[in-house]
Amino acid sequence: MPGRFKLDENLPRDAEVLLRKAGHNVDTVLAERLGGEPDPTVLEAAKAEDRVLITLDLDFSDIRRYPPSDYPGIWVLRPSSQSIGSVAAMLGNALAVFETESAAHQLWIIEPRRVRIHE
Repeated sequence: MPGRFKLDENLPRDAEVLLRKAGHNVDTVLAERLGGEPDPTVLEAAKAEDRVLITLDLDFSDIRRYPPSDYPGIWVLRPSSQSIGSVAAMLGNALAVFETESAAHQLWIIEPRRVRIHE
């Protein structure tokens, strides 16, 4: 099932291309002119559009500040390097999990070799 994603400004353009090629509906923070806006503004925009936010920003992993149940989903990537290849590989792994697991109202911490899911 195709997902609806919003990419934070800290992700490479290749991430958008990868997700679109996989058949997902993708929007970006930069395309919406939200670059530089505070984290709550970015997350509320994703929520208003019913999109899972994908980011490298660890602040979004604070479940006390951003309870997963309040949002369509949050994916925080934790790559060993922020190279395009590393980010793309992690997104590929997350998409494999996404084929069988809903991201709705969950925080996914996506690491190089695993995906941790918090409700």
